[in-house]
Amino acid sequence: MIVLQGSLYILFTIIVFWFMRMIYYKYKFSILNPVVTTTAVIIVVLLGMNINYATYMIGGSWIQEFLGPAVVALAYPLYSQRDTIVRYRFPLVVGLLTGVTAGIVSGLFYVKVADLDFSYSVSFLPKSVTSPIAMDIAHISGGIPSLAAALVIISGVIGAVIGPKLLNFLKITHYLSVGLGLGCAAHGIGTAKAMEYGEKEAACSSISMTLSALLYALVLPTTIHYFL
Repeated sequence: MIVLQGSLYILFTIIVFWFMRMIYYKYKFSILNPVVTTTAVIIVVLLGMNINYATYMIGGSWIQEFLGPAVVALAYPLYSQRDTIVRYRFPLVVGLLTGVTAGIVSGLFYVKVADLDFSYSVSFLPKSVTSPIAMDIAHISGGIPSLAAALVIISGVIGAVIGPKLLNFLKITHYLSVGLGLGCAAHGIGTAKAMEYGEKEAACSSISMTLSALLYALVLPTTIHYFL
């Protein structure tokens, strides 16, 4: 019974995401990002049917388990785009270091101003990295993994909505800059947005997201206690 119930939750989540993805690609409104709309629909259904989070995660946890392998699979675009990485190694390194620093500093500024408790602070700081790594950083550092994942989604949506407008305002059109900015600031959701620009932008965004995640994973767990 439990296995069947879990399978139904997985199927429900996949169907909702597929449907919301179709709506997004039809109307192309940033606010209709399938990650946001799927999450909203699932929340409404769970509340309406009085299903608690733990019950939903009987099946939903299997989807979460695939996040790790999905991130590891990003090694392939890094390999396939190795010529681009070598060609633009200097602006890529400078851009990544700037983006990661800005992400950490902005997060640190907020938690200091808001005077958040330690567990909330360490959950907030990895907001600009992809969900699986953010959750691991929060877990290792004494934070709340589920909160870290929620904050990653929020920052990703904000980046995917505001990022293109900011790029247009600043007249930034080069595929490296577009991909680097969206991938570093809005990780997976930003990369999905970069795909709408073109293959090169998507590849650069994937590179940016993966390398920035690596930097976060190396830096934050060992230094986060010195920041707070």
